[in-house]
Amino acid sequence: MDLCHLTQSADRSGLLKVNLLGGGLMKSHKCIERRFTSLIMLLLLLAGFAKAQSLGSKYACSEPDPAQMCNTANTCGSPSFACTVDVKRTSDGASTTASIPHAKSNAAFCVKVGTTVTWKTTSKDIGFLIDFGPGSPFAPSGVITGGSDRFVSVVATKPGCYKYSAGACRSGEIYGMCGSGNAEIIIIGTN
Repeated sequence: MDLCHLTQSADRSGLLKVNLLGGGLMKSHKCIERRFTSLIMLLLLLAGFAKAQSLGSKYACSEPDPAQMCNTANTCGSPSFACTVDVKRTSDGASTTASIPHAKSNAAFCVKVGTTVTWKTTSKDIGFLIDFGPGSPFAPSGVITGGSDRFVSVVATKPGCYKYSAGACRSGEIYGMCGSGNAEIIIIGTN
């Protein structure tokens, strides 16, 4: 049963009654909180992606051949070994860090076509979204949505340099609960 499904009815006096299937005020509050958090995360991601697209030469993807920047020090995983990316809510936004020795937050990193990339968070009570805009280089494509209790694995399928926006929200907070950040991934090889 969907706990967020609401039904409405009017009594004889014309007053609107809202009933939560599955019952309870607490479930209703949590449902509204989840929907509000999802909306805020989506808005932050869209704003962050637009900003990333407009910053120009600050990014690896604006280089003539970004794949030339890839080496063993900044390449994560391989087609036989998964790359893990940790998504965190920081004091001033969100960050992603690839599982590479000495990796920095939101630094561009490389993966080879065929590599499984697992997006996760090691932080407690965090939900995240990763958005590549209209052209995701992964299968399955689309926005990557996960959290503390839900890691998401995708496979790199399309070579190229891709800018993405990461949003992370801390569950249960109202003020400053969500943040966003921008980063890049370079997918090397042929498909």
